[in-house]
Amino acid sequence: MNQILKNDLFIKAALSQATERPPVWMMRQAGRFMPEYWEIKNKYSFLEMCKTPEIAADVTMLPVDLLGIDAAILFSDILVTAEAMGGDLSFEQGVGPRFSNPVRTQADADRLEVNCLDKLEYVADAIRVIQQRLNGSIPLIGFAGAPFTILSYLVEGASSKDFKLTKLLLNNEPKLAHQILQKIADVTIQYLNMQIDAGVNAVQLFDSWALALSWNDYRDFSHYYNKYILANIKRSVPVISFCKGSSVFAPMMAEANPDVISVDWNADLKNIKQSLPQGIAVQGNLDPFVLYAEKRVIKEKIHQLFERMRGEDGFIFNLGHGIMPDIPFDNVKYAIDTVKEYRY
Repeated sequence: MNQILKNDLFIKAALSQATERPPVWMMRQAGRFMPEYWEIKNKYSFLEMCKTPEIAADVTMLPVDLLGIDAAILFSDILVTAEAMGGDLSFEQGVGPRFSNPVRTQADADRLEVNCLDKLEYVADAIRVIQQRLNGSIPLIGFAGAPFTILSYLVEGASSKDFKLTKLLLNNEPKLAHQILQKIADVTIQYLNMQIDAGVNAVQLFDSWALALSWNDYRDFSHYYNKYILANIKRSVPVISFCKGSSVFAPMMAEANPDVISVDWNADLKNIKQSLPQGIAVQGNLDPFVLYAEKRVIKEKIHQLFERMRGEDGFIFNLGHGIMPDIPFDNVKYAIDTVKEYRY
């Protein structure tokens, strides 16, 4: 049983309960915009950081100690499940993730393992270390990559601008695509349940590249599996569903019954909130590029959003996507302080 939290604003908002102000955390909040992150990163590879519980805990705690956010998020990567299934994963400076053995044929799909949870035990270990350090101060969010997004990396072998190979697979060999997606979904359920058992206070499903899909393809190759995951994980903690494209796909995302839908910056957040079934909270949706602006602009844009959301329970302040690495640290801190000073 998770201990009682000293600051439970995030959990209350995620469960659509009233809060005196919106809680704040930011995607990629423990990352490259912090000099302290680079002090650690310069000593270890990215995967070493993810796989060493003490180091993962150190990085997770940076925004807790330096920014004063209302929720911590586990330092890890969405692609660890793909690696555990048999993907040969590496991260190259300035390039990003690469799989040297992409999955494009029936034989490749057959090789993907589903009983691979033991290879992810380091994540459960990291969660336990982080929760010891947090000591009930704020909630810890766990996460996983959604099947379509993981599929795209496995098929492309790296990040992609156009997802050409992935879309070819969906169009020419849909049965094979579904077979791979089902395997990823089954691993994701085990992985999220492991995190919940290890003590996270909430989980987020990241479907980072869903925006690449048409409505029908999103329904068949993304939403179907996200819904399957949400129906089969332990719903003892709040679940956030995130995708780039949520401004379009939110009505369908709601059918998977998440507690929270994380919304990109292309939509009016209040309109999205009011279009969703009662009891689904929203997270978002400041354009991350606002954080490059002058501080008076940052404050103005945050206050605009808060005034728009006045009277709406179930609102978590976040960015529409992650913090960019060259955003000034002082601006991020100022944004978080602006949120924390606000009162309805």
